[in-house]
Amino acid sequence: MSKRKLFLGVVTGAVVGGLVTMFDRETRYYAKNKLTTVTSGTTYMVKNPSETVHNIRVALAKFNDSLSSGSSNLMNALEQVEDTLDKVSTKDKSNEIE
Repeated sequence: MSKRKLFLGVVTGAVVGGLVTMFDRETRYYAKNKLTTVTSGTTYMVKNPSETVHNIRVALAKFNDSLSSGSSNLMNALEQVEDTLDKVSTKDKSNEIE
């Protein structure tokens, strides 16, 4: 029951907040333009589903490549840090022996 009240309160607050912001002319204009842009984009996607799927696949491939590249760069950086720490600890041990 309390989860339901919380969800209802959050949704009600969001709706009321959104309605209050619509009193501003500039905000209404911005919202109208964004809604028009989203509507035309959605209409295009519905009319051209194969192109939409292709674009999604290309975007996911780019994301996967950048993620892979980033993880490789991170691994290289960690290896360099590890090598540096090994060198520093080796120097410290050799100084303690002398």
